[in-house]
Amino acid sequence: MILVSSCLAGLQVRYNSTHCLDLKISKLIEENKAIPVCPELLGGFSTPREPAEIIGGNGDDVLNGKAKVVEKSGRDVTELYLKGAYTTLKKARDVNATVVVLKEYSPSCGSSMFYNGEFIGERITGNGVTTALLKRNGLQVMSEEQFADMVLM
Repeated sequence: MILVSSCLAGLQVRYNSTHCLDLKISKLIEENKAIPVCPELLGGFSTPREPAEIIGGNGDDVLNGKAKVVEKSGRDVTELYLKGAYTTLKKARDVNATVVVLKEYSPSCGSSMFYNGEFIGERITGNGVTTALLKRNGLQVMSEEQFADMVLM
């Protein structure tokens, strides 16, 4: 079973109520080979919501209590991101997920890059909070871009 970001499945769950439909992922869901998940919604957020970025490090640093996730207005939402990450891990275990495909650049789901915490559209290398937790627990996590490359091979 594959766990995938809900926005990649075409669900309008992103902070601005949009999606990032990926047709290959949508087909996997139709074939009952994938299950959509949104760590932010599992953490308690609603849609739409204010954009948030990691400040002071990366997803591993958030898990270690050395960085935080903050909304553009300055509100600290770290606890909600942690709740979403742990709930996603539980779901992955419950469905025996072998691969998790998450939306790149997200403070939750980024698997190789995320926004730098300055809300200026600049990206840096690293994992989001959910990705960091899933990887710590032995799950294979990749972005939709990496998944597309893998499917083409």
